[in-house]
Amino acid sequence: MTSLSQNQSLDILAIAAHRDDVEQTCGGTLLKAAQRGQRTGILDLTRGEMGTRGTAEDREREANDAAKILGVSWRRALDIPDGRVENTWVNRLKVAAIIRETRPHVVILPYWKGRHPDHYTASTLGYEACFLAGLARLDTAGTGSPLHSPQDPSTTLRASDATLPHRPFKIIYATLYYDIRPTFVVDISDQYEEKFSSILAYKSQFSDQEAGNDLFPAQQEIRARVDAMARFYGMLGGVTHGEPFLQKEVGLVDDLLAIPVKSI
Repeated sequence: MTSLSQNQSLDILAIAAHRDDVEQTCGGTLLKAAQRGQRTGILDLTRGEMGTRGTAEDREREANDAAKILGVSWRRALDIPDGRVENTWVNRLKVAAIIRETRPHVVILPYWKGRHPDHYTASTLGYEACFLAGLARLDTAGTGSPLHSPQDPSTTLRASDATLPHRPFKIIYATLYYDIRPTFVVDISDQYEEKFSSILAYKSQFSDQEAGNDLFPAQQEIRARVDAMARFYGMLGGVTHGEPFLQKEVGLVDDLLAIPVKSI
């Protein structure tokens, strides 16, 4: 699940620091989009080699299983060190090349604040890579010349790895990992059970086991927490289960009679 057909692009690409972040923050939204026939993708910046539970190989198999549950068309993991996601020129080039390759209309990023440094750094890194991907002068397609990192001339991205410039139309932020009022909520009431199944696909992380039992809640507690969060954000939007998002731009309304969610 690593390539798109020629002349094909993604409608939505979700970028996150770790395998299982997307499943938790916006898995239901991706599934809902896939059920509409939209092409969705996931870019995991790291491989999970620093996790208390499981190995990078375990996480890869589980990520592929989760992607199938969510109907994802494309998924890939970069080689940025787990626990050391840094917003460097080299990492921006890596993500920008993926943006050019997959050409998403919408990019979902983590919110730019949070407890885990990898999460909030992934947000800034993702945004700046989206901007960089649209710079025409960084397009070397057809020239055979590499994209060089000014900080590290030995690090290159060949033209075959980065196609024509592309910048997504919309960037939104999944806010589940941070306590902030969202701009909007996606109704995932019909997708909730499959979203939760995609989380449980990470058996190395969420099954009941001795390793890390002082850090990880039991599976029954995980279900209660995920359900409570989804119900809370669903309540804000007047539905059963929801996933929260934030956009920086002002929303545009055409028809006042078509605005959803009752005021009183």
